[in-house]
Amino acid sequence: MEERSDPRLQAFERLLNIMDDLREKCPWDREQTIESIRHLTIEETYELSDAILSGDLQEVKKELGDIALHIVFYSKIASETGDFDITEVLNSICEKLIRRHPHVYGDVNVTDSSQVKENWEQIKQKESKGKKSVLSGVPNSMPSLVKAMRMQEKAAQVGFDWPEERFVWDKVEEEIREFKEAEKEQQTDEFGDILFALVNYARWKDINPDDALESTNAKFKKRFEAIEAHAKSIGKDLREMTLEEMDEIWDAAK
Repeated sequence: MEERSDPRLQAFERLLNIMDDLREKCPWDREQTIESIRHLTIEETYELSDAILSGDLQEVKKELGDIALHIVFYSKIASETGDFDITEVLNSICEKLIRRHPHVYGDVNVTDSSQVKENWEQIKQKESKGKKSVLSGVPNSMPSLVKAMRMQEKAAQVGFDWPEERFVWDKVEEEIREFKEAEKEQQTDEFGDILFALVNYARWKDINPDDALESTNAKFKKRFEAIEAHAKSIGKDLREMTLEEMDEIWDAAK
């Protein structure tokens, strides 16, 4: 009996073939370089993030397709210069996953996800043979809030962390006091210290600070737009409304 082909492999092969066609026959696709599509990849990543936050899984599906296209696109360009191809890309991540999951592919025992993360960082350091910092995997161009969280996570995984939660909050309060006492030229640095300490406390509370802030951003947008809509409905300019009027609509929109 003839074995059925895996539909996942068929779909991936179809995408590879389309990419080959586009590089050969489409003037725009043929002109692209790894550098020229970088900003588009960043845009697609943010669009995926928006889709995830909106809870629209059909949109998530579409955006994942766009990300997959970019992976294939980079690999195709690199294959033309002889640097690497999609086979090497996929084999590289497969080998990395096997190495860093010894509790799945080896004889290491773990009891929870925190041990998995600790093992991951330890294996990563061994792979770099001590030449790289624990923090070297955190991209410089990463948004500051997420970067702070990732640096703290990585440092904690090798033991650089507060022993108890109460010390973490003490640090937040200490940074707030220092900000209040700071001279004008020091306030930017001190305010950054407050944010960094708060991100660390969020980590201890198992809260993703970026998700938390984005949720607040969404609430603010919804409530402020309610004020705008009300002003428009009564033919009034926002600048003509009192703060008390706006507060009343704000509270009603909660």
